[in-house]
Formats: sequence, C-alpha cells, structure tokens
Amino acid sequence: MNNKVIDILKEKPIIIPRVLFKNYKKLNITEEELIVLIYIVNLGDKIVYNPSILTEDLDIDKYKAMQILNNLSEKNLITIKVEKNDRGLSEEYIYVDVLYNKLFSIILEEQPPEKVANTDLFSLFETELGRTLSPMECEIIKEWISSDYTEELIKEALKEAIYNNVRNLKYIDRILYTWKTKGITTKEDVLKDKRKYRKPVMSSNVFDYNWLEED
Repeated sequence: MNNKVIDILKEKPIIIPRVLFKNYKKLNITEEELIVLIYIVNLGDKIVYNPSILTEDLDIDKYKAMQILNNLSEKNLITIKVEKNDRGLSEEYIYVDVLYNKLFSIILEEQPPEKVANTDLFSLFETELGRTLSPMECEIIKEWISSDYTEELIKEALKEAIYNNVRNLKYIDRILYTWKTKGITTKEDVLKDKRKYRKPVMSSNVFDYNWLEED
C-alpha cells in the first residue's frame, strides 16, 4: 500500500506555463477551461481526442469535457483535426500550436518597446556631422543605446565632440566610455564635470610688475 502511494507521489508533475497561468483571463477562458487546457498542454503538442481521459483524470463528466474542448476550439486555443493514424484509420487529434501563437502575441504585447535609436537622433548626428550616416555608424549608435547610454547622454557626447571640432563616432565613443568610468549618466553630471575641470585656477604667485614703465 505504501509503495503504491509513493509511486503516485513520484508521478510526473503537471507543469503550468507561467504566461498561461498569468494571462488566462486575456484568453477569455474560465478556470475550468484553464485546468483542461493545462492538462492538454502537458500531454503534448498533438494528442488523440479522447474526452474519457479528462473524465478519468480530472473527474469531469464526459459531456462536460466535450463541451469544454469544443469551447476551447471555438476560442481558437486548440485545433481538432481528423487525420489518418498509423493503421490508416481516421482519428481525431488535438493540436495546441494555436495556443502557443496566442501566448507569443501576449508576450510581445507585455514587452517594453525595443530600445532603439530615435529617428531624431540620427537626424541630429547627420546635421551636426554634416553628412549622411553610414550603416556601420547607425549600428554603432544603436549599440550605444543597447549599452544603456541614454539618448540625452549621447547628445551631450556629440555636442562635446563638435565643441572640440572632432566629427567622428570613434571620438564620441571614447567620450561616452570616459563618462561611464566616471559614473556620469545625465546631462547634469556632464555639466558638473565640465565646471570641475574647466574652472580657471588663479595662481597665488602674483608678480608686482609695473607694465607702464616697461621700455
């Protein structure tokens, strides 16, 4: 008896896809339909249509199970197809690929917009550099943003390069890298850094010299 109980406990657990569990209401399904859907997903991508299995494993009335499967099919979460089996006989199969497509769409909707360079940023570079950006330069700018440089900081680096009369992305890349090592992440940080290193230093050694009496 104990061995049977242990064998039951060792049975493969039901896996619930997190995205399905979290977003099942967006699929417009009930909790009961969710349970059946999770059960089907764990059976595989293609299973034989057999409501009796649901009756036995989930303790659902056979006709209720058929109704739920029909609901899931109408909601385009499963597909029921008639195909030839290995013996050449027609048999109904359940596919769940349409469910995965819907979950994929939900994942895309939840993802924040891809952090790519703004069109205005490209235009600004072309205006300041006085030429059209090459495909390689466009990729470099995208790489800056994917490396967590803000658009504000990139614009400040461009401004710094123009101030120093250097118009190439390699120089701008060095500016960004230097700022990163200093912990500079905002425009305000840039301004503070400039004030720190560009502030004129008055020498305490002032010569007492009368320029008017110079020959």
